[in-house]
This record gives sequence, C-alpha cells and structure tokens, in this order.
Amino acid sequence: MHVSLTEFPQAVVVTVRGNLDLDSAPGLATCLDQALSRPSPCVVVDLSGVEFCDSIGLSTFVVGHNRARGAGGWLRLASPNEFLERLLDTVGLATRIGVYPTVGDALANRPDGGT
Repeated sequence: MHVSLTEFPQAVVVTVRGNLDLDSAPGLATCLDQALSRPSPCVVVDLSGVEFCDSIGLSTFVVGHNRARGAGGWLRLASPNEFLERLLDTVGLATRIGVYPTVGDALANRPDGGT
C-alpha cells in the first residue's frame, strides 16, 4: 500500500493505493494523524486506488472521522470502487461518513457529483 498527502487551500487530500488491511492500515493512520493535527481539520481520503479494504481499514476511517469531528472539522471519503462503495454502505459507514464520487466533489461538498 502507498499513502500520500496533498495540501489544498480548503482541505488535505490523503491518497491511498493498494490493499488497506491489518498490515497497511497503520501507514494510513500515521498519515491521517498528520492531516488531522491541524486546527479544524478538513480531510478527504481518495480511495480511487484502493483494491481491497478489511475491517481494520474501515476502523481507521471511523477513528479519523471521529477525531476530525471532535476537532471541529470533517473527514470525507472519495472515489471508492464498486466493491468498497458496497462495503461502506453495508456496514453503515456511507451514512455516517460522507462518501463522494470524486475528490473534487468531496472538496466542494457535492455528494451527487453535480455542480
């Protein structure tokens, strides 16, 4: 798994590539810690390159979301593939954490992908 962080004026985008599981989730958690250390953190997690995600990966999203909310900010998920989108919906995270079709939509707070 590869994780990178890109800063934009309105938010930090954390890009994840590969499998998100027990072995790789700590790398994402470290990157999210960095992004969430800002006051009122606004973070978008780009999932377009995630091929697989297990319960540990999902837990990392929940912890990040709770931490962002607690600090007066937000964490949004963007561009999940079909498998991950179904998984987020099945476990109830799609209604708890904002899930957006693209990073641009998440940055603009457009859940339907429209303008």
